[in-house]
Parts: sequence; structure tokens; C-alpha cells
Amino acid sequence: MKKIFLIVAVIATLCLTGCGKLNDKDIRENFIKDVESLKAYYMEGTLELTNNDDTYKYDVVANYQKEDNYKVSLVNKANNYEQIILKNDEGVYVLTHKGLTFFHNIEQNVSL
Repeated sequence: MKKIFLIVAVIATLCLTGCGKLNDKDIRENFIKDVESLKAYYMEGTLELTNNDDTYKYDVVANYQKEDNYKVSLVNKANNYEQIILKNDEGVYVLTHKGLTFFHNIEQNVSL
């Protein structure tokens, strides 16, 4: 009876823990492969920007759809102003409390 229990315990331990380990490189490669295969995703988070002595906190919501279509919403926690950035096939729209700005060909307007 003890032998059967010992065999079952060893088999259960192997099944639960797995026979091999993934190293950091394997985990990173699997993660990148999974992200690249996504058709869309949704994220929420908090962004904190520090500029000299000033710190700004934003609630961020990002929606992404394959083919580089996305919507990012930034809400300033201090004054509750919201900025929305929307990119689709036509260009990039930036909506703030001051109005709407449209960039037809944003790749040409941005310097890296």
C-alpha cells in the first residue's frame, strides 16, 4: 500500500511541477510571440510624469486593433481634463478640452 501511495505521489508531483523549466529567454520569446499574434487588446493603467518639481498623474485607457488602429484616453487626475488620441487609416486625431486636431500623415510630422 505504501509503494502505491509513493508512486502516485511521485507521478502527481511530476505532473504538477512539470519536467522542465523555462529560462528567461524562453519566457520572453513566448511572450513576444503571443503579443504579435494578438488581433486586439485593451489596457488600463496609471501614468505618472515628472517635469522638474512638478508631477502629473493620468489615468490611461488604451485600445489597440491590428493594422495599427488605436485609441488612447488620458485623464489628468488633478483637473479631470481628458485627452483622446485616435489613429485609424485616415490619420491621427487628438481631442482635448481645447478642441480637435487632425494629423493626416503623422509619420512625416514626427522626428525620432
